[in-house]
Amino acid sequence: SSGINAEWPLRPGVRVKGKVDDRTGMVMDIANLKQEIQAVIQVVDHKFLDKDVPYFADRTSTVENICIFFWESLVNRLPSGVKLNKIKVYETDKNVAAYKG
Repeated sequence: SSGINAEWPLRPGVRVKGKVDDRTGMVMDIANLKQEIQAVIQVVDHKFLDKDVPYFADRTSTVENICIFFWESLVNRLPSGVKLNKIKVYETDKNVAAYKG
């Protein structure tokens, strides 16, 4: 079985959508979004995904499946009214996968 040893910088890109808050001028504070992304990265950072991360016990750790993992890990961590729109994971500058739920 092939798999990815997640020594990041596999770079996730996250797009959210929602109503712009009149008070802050943002859909979501980018610092809070980065914190949530970092929490997900901590689950996989410096681990052999297929052996060390339970999510990948029954699926191969392709960049496409890593996108889905990020989606499923982040979707319920966002504030009310903020929805995930797209997850991209860059394995290299030329190898990227995207997922839209």
